[in-house]
Amino acid sequence: MGARVIQLAEIRARRSAQTPVVALDSPSELNDRFHFWSGASGRRYVHSVYDLLDCPEVPAANFLLVRRDGSGRRSVLAIGHLTHDAGSLNLAEIRHRGARLGANEVHVHLLAPSAQQRRIVELDLRAGQIDCGANEERFSGTRH
Repeated sequence: MGARVIQLAEIRARRSAQTPVVALDSPSELNDRFHFWSGASGRRYVHSVYDLLDCPEVPAANFLLVRRDGSGRRSVLAIGHLTHDAGSLNLAEIRHRGARLGANEVHVHLLAPSAQQRRIVELDLRAGQIDCGANEERFSGTRH
């Protein structure tokens, strides 16, 4: 059996020199890729942000259809949850509804583990948007 001396300072230096997993060109790029939406409960939900036409197939998840104007201001047009097992069907639903409402962004929350939790997140986000003085008539969502 042999022994080996490990220099902790060298290991720490190597770890700190490693490139992060996600390299972003600028801090604003982080704002373009992720967005937090708050529910009425005060919980904040992180969403991945996609252009409506560049959105990939999505598993069962929560979504917001958003219209982002030239100044960067976001308006929520619809809040819902996806229920299909096939990601392509979910994507088709998102694109159809988004195009019909005039959305140009899709915000997807993937962290709700069950259908019941997705419904809770949806209702929390809806109530949070209405409480913020948003126009209630603009909201629509899945009724499954």
